[in-house]
Amino acid sequence: QVQLVESGGGLVQAGGSLRLSCVVSGRTFSSYAMGWFRQAPGLEREFVATISKSGGITNYKDSVKGRFTISRDNAKNAVYLQLDSLKPEDTAVYYCAAGRNTYVVAYAYDYWGQGTQVTVSS
Repeated sequence: QVQLVESGGGLVQAGGSLRLSCVVSGRTFSSYAMGWFRQAPGLEREFVATISKSGGITNYKDSVKGRFTISRDNAKNAVYLQLDSLKPEDTAVYYCAAGRNTYVVAYAYDYWGQGTQVTVSS
């Protein structure tokens, strides 16, 4: 059983920063590509960022490029999402996910965390 636990969400003013963490247990972390998704009220879950198994390949949603940074530490079984220059429209529940490759669609991921709330005030 693979378990993912996110942390690091919170309330921040526009222009501020947060760092989300996701710790994975249950199987070899380095065998999974990892993704971050988010879901705002009334909207579908959307892709934010993904990183390959080794960390050498990353991909981002256009609207977060240059503001968010995904990284991973395979020794700590963790993936991170650094959120900078936050905007009110970034407000959502953020989820990490584990999958076989750097997919940009939610249905391609096999395992999910419970989510962490990010709220950006204007």
